[in-house]
Amino acid sequence: QVQLVESGGGLVQPGGSLRLSCAASGFTFSDYPLSWVRQALGKGLESISEINSGGGATWYADSVKGRFTISRDNAKNTLYLNMNSLKPDDTAVYYCAKLVGDDYWGQGNQVTVSS
Repeated sequence: QVQLVESGGGLVQPGGSLRLSCAASGFTFSDYPLSWVRQALGKGLESISEINSGGGATWYADSVKGRFTISRDNAKNTLYLNMNSLKPDDTAVYYCAKLVGDDYWGQGNQVTVSS
């Protein structure tokens, strides 16, 4: 079955950095574009970044552009999100997601930006 397992979240001070990873299994990883989506407490889902199947094309929401970098390693079936210059507004649960074909979501990973 399809599994997306995230890791790498936690507590970081404003201005700090974190790297999220998403290990995938159960489908041909290199065939699909993938996304990162976040949800802050009491707010709706926000799509923040996408990457195409080969990794050569990316998209970012204005809220994270210039600070976050999405990447993937198709040999390792792993998606990444490097987050720099983190702000308190970045506090949210972060999900990796396969949103093409059948939708699959990771379990979510809490990122808290606070001093």
